[in-house]
Amino acid sequence: MAPAVRGLKSFVWQKLKSAVFDDFTKEEEWKVMLLDDYTTKLLSLCCKMTDLLAEGVTVVENVYKTREPVPHMKAIYLITPTKKSVDGLIDDFISKSSSRYKAAYVYFTDVCPDSLFNKIKASCAKSIKKCKEINISFFPYESQVFTLNIPDAFYRCYSPTLEKTKDKDAVLQVMAEQIVTLCATLDENPGVRYKRYKTEGSGGKEKEAILEEDDDLWVKMRHKHIADVIEEIPKLLKDASSKTKAAEGKLSISALSQLMKKMPLYRKEISKQVLHLNIAEDCMSKFKSNIERLCKAEQDLALGTDAEGEKVKDSMRVLLPVLLNKSHDSYDKIRAILLYIFSTNGTTQENLDKLIQNVHIESDSDMIRNWKYLDVPVISSFVAQQHKYIRRDRSKEETFQLSRWTPVIKDVMEDAIENKLDSKDWPYCSRCPPTWNGSGAVSARQKPRASYREERRSGARLIVFVIGGVMYSEMRSAYEVSEAYKSCEVVIGSTHILTPRKLLEEVKSLSKPKDIVCIKDE
Repeated sequence: MAPAVRGLKSFVWQKLKSAVFDDFTKEEEWKVMLLDDYTTKLLSLCCKMTDLLAEGVTVVENVYKTREPVPHMKAIYLITPTKKSVDGLIDDFISKSSSRYKAAYVYFTDVCPDSLFNKIKASCAKSIKKCKEINISFFPYESQVFTLNIPDAFYRCYSPTLEKTKDKDAVLQVMAEQIVTLCATLDENPGVRYKRYKTEGSGGKEKEAILEEDDDLWVKMRHKHIADVIEEIPKLLKDASSKTKAAEGKLSISALSQLMKKMPLYRKEISKQVLHLNIAEDCMSKFKSNIERLCKAEQDLALGTDAEGEKVKDSMRVLLPVLLNKSHDSYDKIRAILLYIFSTNGTTQENLDKLIQNVHIESDSDMIRNWKYLDVPVISSFVAQQHKYIRRDRSKEETFQLSRWTPVIKDVMEDAIENKLDSKDWPYCSRCPPTWNGSGAVSARQKPRASYREERRSGARLIVFVIGGVMYSEMRSAYEVSEAYKSCEVVIGSTHILTPRKLLEEVKSLSKPKDIVCIKDE
């Protein structure tokens, strides 16, 4: 039984099946599976326990924890090649008489260092029947989104405190190796281009909602504007309710029998729609009048034009109402100050100091000042001749007034597909296959196409990777561009997922010493 997953999750599961579970297809005996923290999260993203049961796995255990021995069963170890995980493996087979399992089948997610491999060889080689490196070092976050699970990458890549260390090179090397495993999983041998980054220095009880890929409604709604969601879910509820009532109108025995069989499905469908409606309404409950004014100010500052398309002549007049509003927290005000600075291409030191003092954000001022480490002209005198990315004209596109801004990365995706990226700004590391013509209309893998999904799989694919985190709006762009360019699927990934608040916290950390920075993945 294959799991009901899509895109990247499906690719990862299929690779796990072929690389791990196909080794046991001829065996009908049950097996134990040992995972570490990384592989536990990996499996939870792409399969369910029923899928593991179908592959002959009856028990799943944590390799770090003490376990009861099951000497009559074989054990599958799907682990990362780290000292902690390898020690957990070795402890299970210290001696032949005290072995926890009948035999070990070891599968590493990545390349196992010689030191660890030799340690295994010296300690428990006779108990290991198979040892493979399957090369899956990324998490399939969504059908077209992946992460590398490196939450401190932003700090390690951009902090000036690490300039004279080898830390940045080390993390870049790790990222490169992980991205290679993504390409291998997707069976891609891509052309590679990069941007050169230069710096100048129920029952009333709360119920947890699990939102995952096999929830069709969540997949359909997750990247839509909240206004569309609020409008669409009640329509779905009404439709499901009318189906139920129509079925109830049939009074024959056979019709009632069919209805009783279908009622759990109707109930489940309606329950799911009510859940999503509640989530949407909770989101809307936070959208009060002061938030609407804040969003309008942010959009005006970000775009340099108002909702009518008129140019903003005085950015300070847009900023001041946000700063004077006592209902906005410091994060909102800092974000608005940054948008003001970006819109004016920097400000004076005197003006910046006044803004920070008047808003009483001295303790968080590094959230603003540290953008200089990302080559952003915070202070006007710092500005060299900046090369700005020329934005696409989207004035004719229909958007909500409070969501007019389009992420720059969407322009990059579309330019890449149309072969319009400037080779000076985006030089090649390796050239694209000759079948890529910029339109995404030609594929290197020509196979009979049975469906849209098969067509998408055998079409062109654009993989975009961002160092230091990716926003949800940027993730949404990957789906929008894929929909617009039917024969090219866009897959976006990063070291981790960012929120506006998390980004500000990470920018603030850039000037701190490494030993006091603690960044956790959310």
